[in-house]
Amino acid sequence: MRRLILINPNTNETTTETMRAIAARAAPDGWRVSAMTVRRGVPLITDAIQLAQAAAAVADLADAPELDDSAAAGTAGVIVSAFGDPGLDALRARLSVPVTGIGEAAFAEAAAGGRRFAVATTTPDLAEPIAAMARRRGHGASFAGVALTEGDVHRIMADPAGLVAALGEACERAIADLGAEAIVIGGGPLGEAAAMLTGRFAVPIIAPIPAAVRLAIRRVGDKAA
Repeated sequence: MRRLILINPNTNETTTETMRAIAARAAPDGWRVSAMTVRRGVPLITDAIQLAQAAAAVADLADAPELDDSAAAGTAGVIVSAFGDPGLDALRARLSVPVTGIGEAAFAEAAAGGRRFAVATTTPDLAEPIAAMARRRGHGASFAGVALTEGDVHRIMADPAGLVAALGEACERAIADLGAEAIVIGGGPLGEAAAMLTGRFAVPIIAPIPAAVRLAIRRVGDKAA
């Protein structure tokens, strides 16, 4: 059985297990998903400084025994499970297996066929880094913008039902105000909310963690070909 390792770039172990479970549900037969949590940082990444710190913390994991990419270890691919893809390039430079970010995977699915897409998320201080990532990944022409939830991010994240409702309202604004033809739910810790919002709107809702699993497995297949 081949293995994907999901890395949580924040320090919240509960979030790590939640994201691992989401990834495991998205993985096909013959695949298993394990997870790692960075050793330093914050429990929730909410701004560009914390995102940069998370990138360094993810890079620090490159030599961890869990990321042994030998055939004996069975590790076929790695997923960086924060929406800004922190540390993605550093891991790619040091590991021989494919490394996939949930942000890049979600953008690729959302922009498929030239669709105009938006990101719905809870973190206003990450709106510009999200836009910059869209441009960097080649989706500048398709990227419609960021639709934000209203209110304090920590309060919203502490209320699962309120989080779904707030993100739902952001999705409605993304469609009405930004003309989105697809919407990415922008955040690894938003994974359960993304699943609950899927199918509620006239446009596709892209959940980043399952998107990353699909892309990671395709990349493993491409590497083996």
